[in-house]
Amino acid sequence: MTLKQVKVLLDNEVIARNHSSEISEDKPDPLLIATKYNDETIALICALFAYGNARLIVKFLQSLDFSLLEQSDDIIKKSLSSHYYRFQNAEDVASLFIALKRLKDVDSIENIFYKGYQKEENVLEGLWGFIETLKSMYPYKSRGYAFLVGSIPLKQSGVGTYKRYMMYLRWMVRKDNLDLGLWTKIDKKDLLLPLDTHTFKVSQRLGLLKRKTYDMKATIEITQRLCKFDKSDPIKYDFALYRLGQEKLQ
Repeated sequence: MTLKQVKVLLDNEVIARNHSSEISEDKPDPLLIATKYNDETIALICALFAYGNARLIVKFLQSLDFSLLEQSDDIIKKSLSSHYYRFQNAEDVASLFIALKRLKDVDSIENIFYKGYQKEENVLEGLWGFIETLKSMYPYKSRGYAFLVGSIPLKQSGVGTYKRYMMYLRWMVRKDNLDLGLWTKIDKKDLLLPLDTHTFKVSQRLGLLKRKTYDMKATIEITQRLCKFDKSDPIKYDFALYRLGQEKLQ
């Protein structure tokens, strides 16, 4: 396919996918739970646990009592004592709730992201600042928790895709029939594609991505290519690419 044909395909997919029926019990996605609450903190929890089988992700998220974000540390730990998901045990899950509960008393997640972003309109700088702040809220360490909340890279080369955070930013910044659009301070033109295995492979097959390594450099490459299709909103193509790969249509 030529790039012009790829753009027509993706533009049509964006239109076809941009309705609420794309997110349902039959087509499970963590955004299904995030949409129910329309809250930046709950949406972040949904995004951070968004790895693995989509149906199992939604099942786990449905088991969580998000009102615990208003409770004491002890109540959170007790209430989540039997909750675990893949790499995260009950203590990891409770620690995220405690950290985010404390963060709510400090500042909004949007404002924390914005502090780093505003210098050069760079969402990665916003992300590094947010991760540092989140970790400072609750000094807990484990392999499962580190995987869940991420870390600040020591050097830019070899950085992973930070897919779950990039997806969260898409939910928060963009506004359509899928994305929540709860934030106003970050421009959607500066978002990076939430690159996962589906979008990575589809992008390669469509000729949008030449890089063979699944990392941040690939994320930036595909985002720059999508900017040529729509420089003001390149990440509008994310969900379409994801579904094309998930449903094995491309």
